[in-house]
Amino acid sequence: MNGEFSLRDGERLDDLMRSGRVIIQNEREFCFSMDSVLIAHFPRFKRNARVMDLGTGTGVIPLLIADDVKEICAVELNSQMADIARRNVELNGLTEKISVVEGDYRKHRELFKAESFDLAIANPPYTPIGNGAANRITGIARARHEFTATLEDVVTAARFVLKFRGVFCMIHLASRLCEIVDALHRRQMEMKRLRLIQPKADRDANLIMLEAVVGANAGNLQIMPPLIVHNADGSYTDEIYRIYNE
Repeated sequence: MNGEFSLRDGERLDDLMRSGRVIIQNEREFCFSMDSVLIAHFPRFKRNARVMDLGTGTGVIPLLIADDVKEICAVELNSQMADIARRNVELNGLTEKISVVEGDYRKHRELFKAESFDLAIANPPYTPIGNGAANRITGIARARHEFTATLEDVVTAARFVLKFRGVFCMIHLASRLCEIVDALHRRQMEMKRLRLIQPKADRDANLIMLEAVVGANAGNLQIMPPLIVHNADGSYTDEIYRIYNE
């Protein structure tokens, strides 16, 4: 942890349990969840990779993967979250590896050079906004709904920044798998790995993690064993503990 710092009103400091890193979070904003930790451990990283994190929040994914790649560009629309992400990068001494861009990745053509990244990663808003629902969704819950970016938006941005044979990894709702496959296919990306996430062994999957490749042929999809989050008694499974302790 580099230099001196002070927490602002509503902020707290959490231990990431990764290379001695810590993360500032604001309890009044959206704090990172297990979803971010899981997708950060899903890609097959290459040491020389340039990575784009689409919607970084407080920068948790870049902080978790910084040891595994060459360079990370973290994009965040919310100015307060982008400021915290920059402070987290500085606090952990990673300014030479991680850059934070405050901006709207829906305007990717204005922000980035086309096909300039090897991997894009995203933990995007999951839930479409139904007719008349917008006014009933407030506070932190808004971060999980598609107010600022839809599924189409995140897939489009990923395709724009990725090189040919570049890789896109995302965590999303299992119930939207058909939409996801269609959106990827229309942007010349085909799914190559898929892992379902189940709350418990006897429950249906509620989330998925996927890997898609630009310019790949359809087919040869690897469906991995499901990731079970909780044991029957509600405790975390051994695999979840291993992910958090890596």
